[in-house]
Amino acid sequence: MDVTKTKRKLKIRKYSYEVLLLTTGCFLMACGTSFFLLPNRLSSGGFAGIATITYYLWKIPLGTAMFVMNVPLLILSFFRVGKPFLIKSLLGTILLTVFIDILDQFPAFTGDPILACIYGGICMGIGTAIVLKASASTGGTDLLSYIVKSYRPHFHASSIIVAVDTAIIALNVIFFKDIEVGLYSAIAIYLMGKMIDIVFEGIYFTKMMFIISNQYQKIAEKIGKEVDRGSTGIYAKGMYTNEEKMMLLCVGSRNEIAKMKQIALEIDNRAFIITANAREAWGKGFKR
Repeated sequence: MDVTKTKRKLKIRKYSYEVLLLTTGCFLMACGTSFFLLPNRLSSGGFAGIATITYYLWKIPLGTAMFVMNVPLLILSFFRVGKPFLIKSLLGTILLTVFIDILDQFPAFTGDPILACIYGGICMGIGTAIVLKASASTGGTDLLSYIVKSYRPHFHASSIIVAVDTAIIALNVIFFKDIEVGLYSAIAIYLMGKMIDIVFEGIYFTKMMFIISNQYQKIAEKIGKEVDRGSTGIYAKGMYTNEEKMMLLCVGSRNEIAKMKQIALEIDNRAFIITANAREAWGKGFKR
């Protein structure tokens, strides 16, 4: 009985946390739309782009138009997507609609399209990432991609979203007869994507380095002493020379990688070194 109660409490706590995330994310998305993008006729793609046109054409509230367009998708997703996801997506759609229509009553923060696309994209990106962390959506192209993938699993969701967003931005350019609308909107969408990556993966960028040298043992030892980073030896084979070699894999920050490179070249100035970006590193000595 106690175990059942504990599980129920954990489930309620988890659901409450997701609802809090969803509400926060929707509010930030609404801020980005109502205070920056919409007043400057900019679009973040998706149904918001179509709703922007109807807003200026027929004065239909943006949030209301977005909700109406999402209704068919929500009905279809009832049969194609899991109910928990559908319930949270419905809640997200309603929250975003309400927040946008409420905040639209307040004056815009700026009339400068450059500032609008920058700060609008940032707010939209952070808000969208928080919504995704709640395992939900606010409808639009995200929900459309889920539905399409339920019919055609091999389709890439990102390709669907990019294709639809590109078409919608093109419609905005045609309707407003202003190419700058599309250019600024593209910047907003780019920043939105970057902010989603940052929220999900953090701003702590790491790098990795591959070192091929006959002096690998000395290099690994000195890196361990002076940089306090471990190295991983990987057996490799040169296909041109048919020679078996040991390759070191090292991971660290930008400064640490620079020091590792310096150490490797000091010991063996003929070492073959490859440096690459590693978006994240988890485990001992890194994030946990």
